[in-house]
Amino acid sequence: MGKKVFLCSISNIESGTCGEDCKFCTQSIKYSADIERYSRKDIDKIVDEAKRLQSLGALGFCLVTAGKGLTKKRLSYMLEVTERVKNELPALNLIACNGTATKEQLKELKSAGIDSYNHNLETSKEFYSTICTTHSWEERYETCQNVKDVGLKLCTGGIFGMGESEDDRVSFQNSILELQPESIPLNFYHHNPALPLKPNPLSIDDGLNIIKNFRQEFSGRLMVAGGRESFFKDRQGEIFEAGANSIVIGDYLTTAGRDSHKDLDMLEKLGLEVAKGC
Repeated sequence: MGKKVFLCSISNIESGTCGEDCKFCTQSIKYSADIERYSRKDIDKIVDEAKRLQSLGALGFCLVTAGKGLTKKRLSYMLEVTERVKNELPALNLIACNGTATKEQLKELKSAGIDSYNHNLETSKEFYSTICTTHSWEERYETCQNVKDVGLKLCTGGIFGMGESEDDRVSFQNSILELQPESIPLNFYHHNPALPLKPNPLSIDDGLNIIKNFRQEFSGRLMVAGGRESFFKDRQGEIFEAGANSIVIGDYLTTAGRDSHKDLDMLEKLGLEVAKGC
């Protein structure tokens, strides 16, 4: 995939307030995970985060809320945050990650300055009811179609190591490719003791093969996101050989990432360049 690596970043602007029962997610109030919880992050703080991460090379900045979808109140907050960040950092690719969304809501976000929308399918259609019962896989797929229909760039992927079978992984990959996203985030399940979903350990070689399988069928930005540090450990450099060309720099939703300078040092040692534009 060449020598350029695209850096993306995340801001958890609403934390731990979700009423859904996704068994892999500490954002759910149902599992009482020991995380920081708040309903609205201060906008000045969000802007400061965006400036810091952009200075480290992040091209994308993802605004993540906790909840099934965009309520009227949540949408209003998102519009305010988006306009403020975009005004101060016009070159930053702004990504919204706010759950299920209608075309009308997505159009409002686009008008405010959102460039991309992230909504993960998470896993295969067949396996999904095992990990979530409060909303359907079909709702997720429909939101992804809505994103495409309104002209936003689509970012959609999922999580591996939740107990899915090989057939599930094939089905999931096929569904993702059907949507023709611009970028695909691959996450590797990071267990929290409060969650009911128990880890189903994959080997690092399994993880690298998952990346390779996606790269064989997909030519866009293939991101290794959540679980990169905890899953691949001292073999993180191998994800780029397998076909990844994007990573998350900085913190994740409710777990901390490693020091950003360690990631930049890793890329330099591997002879990889931080991409300067999308």
